[in-house]
Amino acid sequence: MTPIAPTLQAFFTDRLTQQLHASPRTIASYRDGLRLLLCFAHDRIGIAPSALDWDDLDEPLIAAFLEHLETDRHNGARTRNLRLTAIRALFRYAALRHPEHAAVIARVLSIPAKRFDRRIVTFLTAEESVALIEAAPENRWEGRRDRAMLTLALHAGLRVSELIAINRADIELGTGAHVRVEGKGRKHRAVPLTKDAQAVLAVWLDERAGRPDDPLFPTRTGRRLTRDAVERRVATHAATAAQRCPSLAAKRVHPHALRHSCAMSLLQARVDSTVIALWLGHADTGSTQQYIHADMTIKERALALLTPPTRRQAATSPRMRSSPTSTASADYADQRAPRQRQKPADATHRASAETLRGIAEPSA
Repeated sequence: MTPIAPTLQAFFTDRLTQQLHASPRTIASYRDGLRLLLCFAHDRIGIAPSALDWDDLDEPLIAAFLEHLETDRHNGARTRNLRLTAIRALFRYAALRHPEHAAVIARVLSIPAKRFDRRIVTFLTAEESVALIEAAPENRWEGRRDRAMLTLALHAGLRVSELIAINRADIELGTGAHVRVEGKGRKHRAVPLTKDAQAVLAVWLDERAGRPDDPLFPTRTGRRLTRDAVERRVATHAATAAQRCPSLAAKRVHPHALRHSCAMSLLQARVDSTVIALWLGHADTGSTQQYIHADMTIKERALALLTPPTRRQAATSPRMRSSPTSTASADYADQRAPRQRQKPADATHRASAETLRGIAEPSA
């Protein structure tokens, strides 16, 4: 019997923190996923986390846990795969420390990630974006904070984690105005600010005051907003904006949709996809292809450039204009093929008969 508690602790303190130097968000994600697994195992088999053995966390239990996430907790396939990633990382680490449980660990590592449908991204039009920003009341401190936050999210295309992590000192106004953010994989980037965003942020910075390392968008008590708080604020203002802009009622407006809206506005302005990837902090330009699929205006411009084959043939072929019943293939054959004198039918038949006789009666 080998309890998992020492290895589980070493996975966080040694593997993630010391060896991989993982970011706090990655550690928190792995912690939440494994905490859910331990609670599920305790409810299912009645063993406390401190007494669990590796043989207790076998493949059937892990599969049941993943099913529990989708059916009971109503998580999507993406969340299910994210929890499986944390489990795989732990079991890969345990495989080197507990070879006596290699068979059980191998079966758990063989659980595949679940495939899922990739839907067309949700984004806001210019009118919907303006309605969302103006839905935040100007006569309240929270409303003015939310106006600045929504403006920055829509104009800079930031992730929620990047948005709530911004400090006052990360905003640079004036010549070369930009905001400094830390994205996935600890990748730092500077995103330029539009004139509208600069005007809104300048007013908010004067009202916000505080020290340079204070959060740009705090709560009433001065703490940073959480992801859930930002989601609630966006949903509240979207419901208010839908009364003025009815098209918003048919869309699921969430914080990441604001990021998509920024990318779509850049794409519709015919900004190169490489620049959009750098703007959003994507690891590669392939991630921007989802916006091309969602943008109907680009496809409509391509459609306007197309000429249907029947129309093009009708415009270039004189025979098509004179005889509507003729086909394009016949016109092409008549125009391209060299004119040859056709043999009479009876002469052709005689030649074929002589050839067959020569094959059937070889010469002596």
